[in-house]
Amino acid sequence: MSATVTTGDGSPAAAPQEALLSHRQILTIFAGLMIGMFLAALDQTIVATSIRTIADDLDGLSLQAWATTAYLITATITTPLYGKLSDLFGRKPLFLTAITIFVIGSIACTFATSMYQLAAFRGIQGLGAGGLFSLALTIIGDIVAPRERAKYQGYFVAVFGTSSVLGPLAGGFFAGQDQLLGLDGWRWVFLINVPLGILALAVVTKVLNVPHTKRAHRIDWPGAVALAVGLVPLLIVAEQGRTWGWDSPEALTCYALGVAGIGAFLALEHRIGDDALLPLRFFRSGVFSWGSVAGFVAGMGMFGALALLPLYLQIVKGASPTEAGLQTLPLVLGIMSMSILSGQVISRTGRYKIWPVLGLSLMIVGIGLLSQVGVDTPYWQTALIMVVIGWGLGGNMQPLTLAVQNAMPPRDMGVATASATFFRQMGGTLGTAVFLSILFSTLGGQVADNFRTAAATPEFRAALADPAVAANPANAPILGALQGGGSLSLDDSSFLAAADPVLSRPILDGFAESMGTVFVAAAAVLVIGLIAVIMMKELPLRTQSGAEARRDEDAADTAAETDKGTPAAPPASTDPAPEVPDTRATAPHTVAG
Repeated sequence: MSATVTTGDGSPAAAPQEALLSHRQILTIFAGLMIGMFLAALDQTIVATSIRTIADDLDGLSLQAWATTAYLITATITTPLYGKLSDLFGRKPLFLTAITIFVIGSIACTFATSMYQLAAFRGIQGLGAGGLFSLALTIIGDIVAPRERAKYQGYFVAVFGTSSVLGPLAGGFFAGQDQLLGLDGWRWVFLINVPLGILALAVVTKVLNVPHTKRAHRIDWPGAVALAVGLVPLLIVAEQGRTWGWDSPEALTCYALGVAGIGAFLALEHRIGDDALLPLRFFRSGVFSWGSVAGFVAGMGMFGALALLPLYLQIVKGASPTEAGLQTLPLVLGIMSMSILSGQVISRTGRYKIWPVLGLSLMIVGIGLLSQVGVDTPYWQTALIMVVIGWGLGGNMQPLTLAVQNAMPPRDMGVATASATFFRQMGGTLGTAVFLSILFSTLGGQVADNFRTAAATPEFRAALADPAVAANPANAPILGALQGGGSLSLDDSSFLAAADPVLSRPILDGFAESMGTVFVAAAAVLVIGLIAVIMMKELPLRTQSGAEARRDEDAADTAAETDKGTPAAPPASTDPAPEVPDTRATAPHTVAG
């Protein structure tokens, strides 16, 4: 059966009549993609700032982690599914579907009346968010050649930078309002997504028409179910293991289910071959294999370490959530400046491997330096360290995705990009859970040691004897633990902001010391990622966009079918992914009219 080329909305696209896709047209399409990505990026930062207020209002403080867990589970699992379905049915309908589901989930979250409802509705949001990031990156691969793609990445990094600044500000503002236009202030955290989503739908519907080739296919639903069975328990235990205990019956059950699900997934993917959700032939490509390892490890070290930065700024340095968000601006500036620089240089030279090598090296140095910050470290020093880490992230994030996209066949652009995003998200989820576990498992011992040391000092004894200190309610948790000989609960650290500085100093030092241990562990993990990118082979960057390369492949298939007089073989072969990409002469950027 011959392939049929259509635009993203399903209408026929005759290749010979395709119009040139100018730089201005590319930027117009980028506008729609960036609005979609901004939805997901802003949602993460704005919810993180306001979740404590939301949980208090819904009487579910102990359940707040489930709202995050539900979102992560559905977003992670659907990422590879979106990639595969977009290869089969086209990018535009899947991207519009992702935006629509995300907006529906946001509306539902707005009217949640319990934490259980909010967790369920956040899961619906995640079903849409899983396609926003990966499909946007895939569409870039469709319309821009790898050699030119890197210079556009600054636009996407600007989305993350803007959301990193606006998210904490908006979250703090909404959470601080008792009522706003007849609704609880925190409900606008989710409702704000609705006008943005409608704008994204309108822009994407109008401007995004990427040529798509319809092919014979079958959908790997068994693989999708097996992947869900494998990942859901593992993601749950990653988020809840610290509360349950890593060797608790609940955790052991999750481990067993996860291993069984992953085993079934691998067996099914091997059996279904090229129609698999994640074709195992991808791993025959050294670039894909090493790139996936590097993405997983980089995500683990990156998200795990960066999850502690707001904790350091808020708990140890006493910043409010909004202030902490603004104080991370040097990190954002570092990411943006290095992303733009690396993108421009990659486009001019065609060499990309040096950037993830440099990026991971800078991340290792920066996170290693973070292990030395403490209660008395001035902010300007921490800000400089954040710039270094930002440079590392800026040199690492997009080039790894670019390497994977460039190494894989154009017809597999969607699933390859989604797989790279999937491994990075899995690493980030695991890293956040593991490093927070390290933090809180070492914190109690550090604080106890610090109190024993402080008890011998005249300043500490004088504070204990001061009637004004005893009368301050903020000191009650500390005094109660010291007088009763019990342990100090740090599940709620809000009392530290108003507690006596002498009494709270051992706790703050304990947090800083435990965070230092985590930062050292994160830096050590990133060394594995650095080894992976060093091992990754650098291939020449293709000079054709994904859509152009697929058009030529389809033309070749049609010619072969005409010459032989018999139907051409299905384009998706079972051969190993090519290590040497197509370097044919550059074709003009095109878009179906």
